[in-house]
Amino acid sequence: MIFDDTQCTLGEGPLWHPLRGTLFWFDILGKRLHSKAGQWQFDDYVSAAGWVDADRLIVASQTALIRFDLRDGSQTPLCPLETDNPVTRSNDGRADPQGGFWIGTMGINAEPGAGAIYRYFKGELRQLFAPVTISNAICFAPDGKTAYFTDTPTQQIMRVALDADGWPQGDPVLHIDLRATDLRPDGAVVDAQGNLWNAQWGAGRVAGYAPDGTFIDSYSFAATQTSCPAFGGDDLSILFCTSAATGLDGPDQGRTYATPTPYKGQAEHRVIL
Repeated sequence: MIFDDTQCTLGEGPLWHPLRGTLFWFDILGKRLHSKAGQWQFDDYVSAAGWVDADRLIVASQTALIRFDLRDGSQTPLCPLETDNPVTRSNDGRADPQGGFWIGTMGINAEPGAGAIYRYFKGELRQLFAPVTISNAICFAPDGKTAYFTDTPTQQIMRVALDADGWPQGDPVLHIDLRATDLRPDGAVVDAQGNLWNAQWGAGRVAGYAPDGTFIDSYSFAATQTSCPAFGGDDLSILFCTSAATGLDGPDQGRTYATPTPYKGQAEHRVIL
């Protein structure tokens, strides 16, 4: 079903705020943050967020990580993000169980290898992986010991072990291989059982994979360009999914969708500033 009929040019970054009981999401190309209660306009592209407390988010923009106050719309810069590179913008991101915030970048026109994946933790922004063309699927196992991510054109979702502070240790390894298909992995989220749910761009669906990487289930949506899922609702069993209208016609494209599931999500983690 359609959760919100606002048509986003490039919907992304859904975040269920556990203290507010509210879904937030972005229209990257529209430079807006959305919720059912209203929307906020930004000067730059904005793409992903984590919650800091009941009233503040960390928001990734084209040029910075920002502390954003939902009460008055005020913005406090936390650190620059590829400010000196006009080719790139932020893309997929999510808070990790240790209180850090991972954010990927990409070329505004998907220039090959223009992006990277970073982690912001206790005031430090550190580059983790590069080069990346289209950063996506950043999410975390419930025990905090594994992170997942993809470079969408590779059709491979990778996993990497994390140390006690949430920093990667060792090299990423292949977790889900979609190269024998026409599926393009976009945003992803991990549920409370460790299943990974991946929006697949162009396929109109979110597909679920068990902790060992085997396919278990999928949910289809009317929008073709499904971009990122999130679990929310009172018991975290509602699967939300953003989508993009860019390049497509039709009333179903770019809407934000929701469907009940028998699966239960994890509460989104707080970012510790």
